Amino acid sequence: MYLEHFGLREFPFGLTPNTQFFCALPTHQEAFNVLMIALASGEGFIKITGEVGTGKTMLCRKLLNELGEEYRVAYIPNPAMPQHELLATVAEEIGLPFEQVANTGHLLKLINQHLLDVAGQGKRLVLVLDEAQAIPPDGLELLRLLTNLETESRKLLQIVLFGQPELDQLLDRPNLRQLRQRITFSYRLKLLTFAELRDYVFKRLQVAGYSERDLLSGAAYRLLYGYSRGTPRLINILAHKAMLAAFGRGDRGVTLRHVRAAARDTEGVSSLPLAQLVLVLPALAGVAWLILRLSGSLMP
Repeated sequence: MYLEHFGLREFPFGLTPNTQFFCALPTHQEAFNVLMIALASGEGFIKITGEVGTGKTMLCRKLLNELGEEYRVAYIPNPAMPQHELLATVAEEIGLPFEQVANTGHLLKLINQHLLDVAGQGKRLVLVLDEAQAIPPDGLELLRLLTNLETESRKLLQIVLFGQPELDQLLDRPNLRQLRQRITFSYRLKLLTFAELRDYVFKRLQVAGYSERDLLSGAAYRLLYGYSRGTPRLINILAHKAMLAAFGRGDRGVTLRHVRAAARDTEGVSSLPLAQLVLVLPALAGVAWLILRLSGSLMP
């Protein structure tokens, strides 16, 4: 498509979570620090929440890639399943042989023994669950029971939950209060500010091989922020389509026209009035400053 046109090695705004494009912006870096500190402290439950498109899965992949050799990691990307199936999936992911997993009647006992074996090897076992807001309540209660497995000094299993804000609503249920009390570390991902959006776009372009100073005009950045509200996934979609629009016209930079064209072709973007407001505000500020200067010069 437009790789050669813009001098890129790869597409900078793909939707697949590629950790080489991880940007250490404040909200993502703070969340990553919380994860690493909590795991090093031996906490049983850690929770990361955020709205759709705020980068939870990217952060999850970053965590999976960065954990050192002292950790054994099990990952379940879609834990929306009945309790017995979730238990079997956990057993399989942590390394129990299939023939043992098939015998569900003694799974908890087998899992406990396996966790003791892993601890005896000096390893920490971490279970990571993405889309945790979809776990049925009895599945969450099962996870709580699994974290009851411990030695005198530490938990045998640490669990990291990544989910949308609905996870917090689910955990507010009275029957899940015991689990909620065990979540000692949590973090809520925030939307990007305008300055963070610029850093985010620039970093991804650099990683993809862009060597010029700035691909987007200042007004294009402001409109991109207005349409996306700082949601990374929407930023990626709009930036990719805006670059396609620029390429289609033979333009070397991305302008207002290209971002507007991208927004017309994208569902879920912010309403036009807000997007227009971020363009008008700088002009209004300039007018206000001019009025103040003139009124000051006319005063006796």
